[in-house]
Amino acid sequence: MPFAEPAYLVGTGGAVGAVLRYAVANLLLRWGQSETFPTATLLVNVIGSFILGLLVFGSMGSEAMLFVGVGVCGAFTTYSSFSVQTVRLWEDGRRGYAVISAVGNLGLSGLAVGLAWLLVG
Repeated sequence: MPFAEPAYLVGTGGAVGAVLRYAVANLLLRWGQSETFPTATLLVNVIGSFILGLLVFGSMGSEAMLFVGVGVCGAFTTYSSFSVQTVRLWEDGRRGYAVISAVGNLGLSGLAVGLAWLLVG
């Protein structure tokens, strides 16, 4: 059954990534980060982009890519939360934060991938 192994790798990696994202958010709250700006979302998106860049440019094998790339990074990063949080910031009149969120997530994640490329390439 060719589908069973990849599904297992992606599912297990996804569980790890989701727990790691939850841990990052809780850690930031413990360190006193307020909910004024979605720092945890920005942080996980940049870190996840860097890790995925390392995998892609480091030519990892298909099993590692399924587990870490698709599973862990897929669940650790969150485009949907980033989108909703940014729109809510805008709707709440915190437009400067909304712009920082959008530019920060897209720009810093792109820079993280570029840094991974420089390190591995």
